[in-house]
Amino acid sequence: MEQRTEISQLGEFGLIDHLTKNIEIQNASTIVGVGDDAAVVDHYGKQTVITTDLLIEGIHFDLMYTPLKHLGYKSVVVNLSDIYAMNATPTQITMSLGISNRISVEALDEFYDGVYTACNLYGVDLIGGDTASSQKGFIISVTAIGEVTPGKYVKRTGAKKGDLVCVSGDLGGAYLGLALLEREKKIYLENPNIQPDLENEDYIVARLLKPEARKDIIDFFAANEIIPTSMMDISDGLSSEILHICKQSECGAVLYEEKIPINEQAKQFAYKLELDPTACALSGGEDYELLFTVQQSDYEKLVLNENISVIGYITEPSEGVTINTKGGNKFNITAQGWNAFQS
Repeated sequence: MEQRTEISQLGEFGLIDHLTKNIEIQNASTIVGVGDDAAVVDHYGKQTVITTDLLIEGIHFDLMYTPLKHLGYKSVVVNLSDIYAMNATPTQITMSLGISNRISVEALDEFYDGVYTACNLYGVDLIGGDTASSQKGFIISVTAIGEVTPGKYVKRTGAKKGDLVCVSGDLGGAYLGLALLEREKKIYLENPNIQPDLENEDYIVARLLKPEARKDIIDFFAANEIIPTSMMDISDGLSSEILHICKQSECGAVLYEEKIPINEQAKQFAYKLELDPTACALSGGEDYELLFTVQQSDYEKLVLNENISVIGYITEPSEGVTINTKGGNKFNITAQGWNAFQS
């Protein structure tokens, strides 16, 4: 039987020491990290970008099918994605946890294994946080800090008529991964003797459980001197995100269904579930790709990157936000993305 150490055996400070004992600082901007009353960060004349996110068991993740290492990794990555969405470079995170008594020290070690894997891969320092008891399951709060050259950050408000609408990667996969895992969970709860069958759908399951933030796209912008006119990450689905950009930039947009990038494996699984792959891409969420607009003069540079798709263009606000379907119809885009407050 594997060892189980109760958190109460270590106490709060003992737990923090245990979880943070192997931290190595990676950024010169991290002056004081874990172990003091507060961290000290100096970005040497760069502007500081800050974002925070809350992940709550039963709302944002289900421990029945989410490995703790993957959860630790994802909780870092989803915050770094918000920093990249500002055209900035993440440098530090803080992490606070609300922990119920069913979670052991060994389980937290597994969670932090994922946290440190993400920090090392993205070159980010964990510089602080807090732990407390929770009566309502596992609660994760992460704050990410980044840096950007003054004036180079990108908001949601800069899209202009004629700009190209672009996305990184492909869309809808995470939603389909969730649909598969929820289906298998339901079958398992009805009959615990049946082993889950993920049908070799490793791509869509990974899209949900282990997303990546698009550091590569931000590096590509820097290398090619591209500054998007507006940008955000796709956490709630393409439809609600393009509506955010259009509302905040006071513009309209036309998207083309056939231009929306959808992975072939995801597409085939959608058909198997009798779902429309485009609907999954528009409303699914949790893909953590970047949605951005660029001036048409940057088009020649964009085509160098096979991970970027041009899916439409920005119009006058009076034209609304629409999608042209493969069948030649035109529909208004409505926000049917994931809503954290729906019952």
